[in-house]
Amino acid sequence: MLLACCVLCANQAALAAGVADPFDTNALHAAGPGDSVGGNLKATCRTNAGNAPLTLTEVIDQALCNNPQTRLAWANARAQAALVGVAESAYLPTLSATAGRSRNTIDSGSSITYDQTTMALSASYLLYDFGGRAATLDNARQLMAALAATQDATLQSVFFDVVQAYFQRFAAEAAVGAARESEHASRESLKAAEARYRIGTGTPADRLQAQTAASQTTLTRIQAEGNARTALGILANAMGLDAQDAPALAPPADAVPDPAFERNLGELIAAAKRARPDLIAAEAQVKAAQAGIDAARATGMPSISLSAGNSYNDSDLNLAGTTRGTSIGIALSIPLFSGFNTTYRVRSAEAQLEARTAQREQLAKQVSLDVWRSYHALTTSIESVRASADLVASAQASEKVATGRYKAGVGGILELLNAQSALAGARQQRIQALYNWRIAKAALAQSMGQIGFDQIESATTPSKKALPP
Repeated sequence: MLLACCVLCANQAALAAGVADPFDTNALHAAGPGDSVGGNLKATCRTNAGNAPLTLTEVIDQALCNNPQTRLAWANARAQAALVGVAESAYLPTLSATAGRSRNTIDSGSSITYDQTTMALSASYLLYDFGGRAATLDNARQLMAALAATQDATLQSVFFDVVQAYFQRFAAEAAVGAARESEHASRESLKAAEARYRIGTGTPADRLQAQTAASQTTLTRIQAEGNARTALGILANAMGLDAQDAPALAPPADAVPDPAFERNLGELIAAAKRARPDLIAAEAQVKAAQAGIDAARATGMPSISLSAGNSYNDSDLNLAGTTRGTSIGIALSIPLFSGFNTTYRVRSAEAQLEARTAQREQLAKQVSLDVWRSYHALTTSIESVRASADLVASAQASEKVATGRYKAGVGGILELLNAQSALAGARQQRIQALYNWRIAKAALAQSMGQIGFDQIESATTPSKKALPP
């Protein structure tokens, strides 16, 4: 009885002292929802003092901390870490205590009432179970590795989503500026057409065509402003905020692509297969399924346990008075027949292994395709940036000549309107090409499983630090 009290007191003291993780399972998962297990991504979760405009790095930091996807992935990882502790606990003995106090009445012609007190303390320890505990623990650890890698994949996905939304927001804002320039130019053309019409050198058709073009540029500007507002709401959502709570943003620094960018695609794909967290998670799922087969087979094997107990019984009817008992022994448990339970457990585990293996192989193929697409999208965007610069330069020269010719009375309104329309289109393509290049940089880094703050802070991308040698 004294032993039971000591055990209970020790257990309560441990809980009071905060010893809630004796197996140190917290070390198996990241410290917070914005941190990766490997340390590749680590959010500081700083508050925005004074509501200053946020840089891209600060926007990403807030998203990693606040996005529900990252919190969900972290919670799943912590839950699985606790299940690892459950599997670890099978290697320790179990100790239980029971106590009872009853008042009993026996009616056998005359009523006899007596009090009875019982107490018992028992301990049990599994000595050997043919690998069942080990397989269960291995399964739990592999699932933990899978969820930790899944959290990393979620962080990288949120990271890229925010990068994309951030640059699309500024692309949309730049498109508004370009649309306003086009609207202003078309209004000036309309004024010139009206002036020529008033002095008799222009036709009503020229005036109407200029009016139509001006109205079209106004409509384009209105649509661009709506797209900019939508892009801001999308960014707020990616940050884990309500759409109307988007913060003020600092514009990205100027950057130009490296025209000499070139990498070996085979090396990039090989590096991606080593680093992609979703592929690492798939590999861990395969190992967990293999351990699941061993655990299923062990359910049909014998087990050997050590047991010990101490009992106390005090009854008014007990002629011997108070009795105490102590027992110790070894028990062998042999499952003889379980209705083919073990057979079907093993069959299910084998099928799960086959499914996990197929998923891993499918994902490995997808990784190679992701890198292939991202690489060629980046090289295409680099070429597009260069080509769009030439396009804008030639369109500006053409518009300048057409404007001069029209004002001089030797050019027609269609020539001017066509030149202005071509310039507006060239500006839009230039804007989109620049921001597509920035997004393509991040997309290649994500497809390789190496996206991080260094890509954001570098002017050329992907940085050599993030690529294989």
